[in-house]
Amino acid sequence: MTKDMTTPIDQAALWNGRAGATWVAKQALLDDLFAPIADALADAAQAAGARHLLDIGCGTGATTLAAARRIGEGGTALGIDISAPMIARANERGAAEGLPVRFIEGDAQSQAFTSAAFDMAISRFGVMFFSDSVAAFANIRQAMTLGGLLHAIAWRSPRDNGFMTAAERAAQPLLPAMPARDPDAPGQFAFADKDRVLGLLWDAGWSDIDIETVDFACAFPASALADYVASMGPLGLFLAQVDDAERARIVDRVLPAFDRYIDGDAVRFTAACWSIRARA
Repeated sequence: MTKDMTTPIDQAALWNGRAGATWVAKQALLDDLFAPIADALADAAQAAGARHLLDIGCGTGATTLAAARRIGEGGTALGIDISAPMIARANERGAAEGLPVRFIEGDAQSQAFTSAAFDMAISRFGVMFFSDSVAAFANIRQAMTLGGLLHAIAWRSPRDNGFMTAAERAAQPLLPAMPARDPDAPGQFAFADKDRVLGLLWDAGWSDIDIETVDFACAFPASALADYVASMGPLGLFLAQVDDAERARIVDRVLPAFDRYIDGDAVRFTAACWSIRARA
């Protein structure tokens, strides 16, 4: 049996604070950046014939909306996230599009879902943040119909995702007090170990588990790079605590670490992920 050894952290405070506000502010940029992943999950929902879909860690709603456009008349989609500002934005978008979607603020680990309410659950980078992953996946499983599908996309290792760690690596000599990532704690790379993820799902009662590598080509305008570096990830959270002059100085020192990702007027990189599938 595989025990989930991650140390619980206050994810609600994180995502209802600066991290959530940043994702809302950068919604358009991040939607475009991760559109290939939203499209892949929407395609999977359509191919599976999903009718009642759950989106775990839905953020500002891009993946939920993409899937809702594909599941057809009579289908429904529910997005859940612990971030109140992100859910507020998702609800605005859902109302504007007039799709059969709902968004709720809550934790999929403990949310009292109606039993057998969904025939598919999807997630784009939303399943790596649970304080108890086994409990979370068990709770999601009981919300699924018999034979219901789980399809989640999660990051592979930091080593496989050089773009995502370039800023903090470049900033480390300048900011020795910046906390290092804890690989055993909830966070972006918490599911880097394929065998661990397999064990978590097995312990939570899922079957037909399949975890495969998948790479996505991602891009955004090079003109947005400095703002992205200053705002996102561990470095962005740290820079929120310094004044404007210090922030600009550090960003200028860090930007050359991204030179290899610049292609003309775009920043391009590969998102190295796991495609995680399982059946209830």
